Amino acid sequence: MTAQPTIDAFQRHQEDLERDGYTIVPNVFDPSMADQLRTTLDTLAESLEIRPAANTFEGTSTLRIYNLLALDPIFQDIPVHPFVLPLCESVLDPGLLISSLSSIAIQPGETPQPIHCDDQVIGLPRPHPPVVCNTMWALTDFTEANGATRLVPGSHKADHDPDFTATYETIPAEMDKGSVLIWHGSLWHGGGANATGDTRVGLAMNYCAGFIRQQENQQLGIPADLVATFSPRLQELVGYGLYRGLIGHIDKQVPSRRLLNATADGRLLWDLATPTD
Repeated sequence: MTAQPTIDAFQRHQEDLERDGYTIVPNVFDPSMADQLRTTLDTLAESLEIRPAANTFEGTSTLRIYNLLALDPIFQDIPVHPFVLPLCESVLDPGLLISSLSSIAIQPGETPQPIHCDDQVIGLPRPHPPVVCNTMWALTDFTEANGATRLVPGSHKADHDPDFTATYETIPAEMDKGSVLIWHGSLWHGGGANATGDTRVGLAMNYCAGFIRQQENQQLGIPADLVATFSPRLQELVGYGLYRGLIGHIDKQVPSRRLLNATADGRLLWDLATPTD
């Protein structure tokens, strides 16, 4: 991973997220790291016999590998990056969870993905406070020609959902390998068409608010003995912590203490109340 950007840069990205619903952070990780991640994905795609889906949303010429934290330790640094994670926490709050960590490889000939927003199935009246914040890590260059994510700037403030069947004016999130696109879960967007002979590859590192159900069930999808080897922060992010000292407890115990024998603070919100006479 590369050095963390400055505080001024952090504030500029926060302002972009608030105003436009997205921001692009350049040079988050080294090209060599991108190559290592892509090599791992290629090996997984072959061993798991990954094939394109039969629907236009996932893509009929797109390879997707889900539940990456359960598949290789190389992915464990992605969710806890010291610059990207705090930006996502600033959109949601520090109690956020990993909603999904997957790869998206848009192959030559793929058509545009329907324009959508990632919190569309949650069903809250719009506009609403953010409950989802997602990121795309560029393992190759993202260009308009090879399928860079299409965005509708400012649409996170819309009072309605996009129509899957409609066409919207969009801009491409073009960025160099090693960059990360971060966007508000209500932002209208979609994968682009790939008119080149090369595959566009990215990691979709998605977060949700701690009180929202995760897109991928992290607690059942990742073996507990593997989670026990994760860093304490990553254990919290996959759901073995508490949201605001209460939500997610097991018999008044923090899940990581109860299930992983971790040393996390075992106090609940109730325990912090001052006794009265």
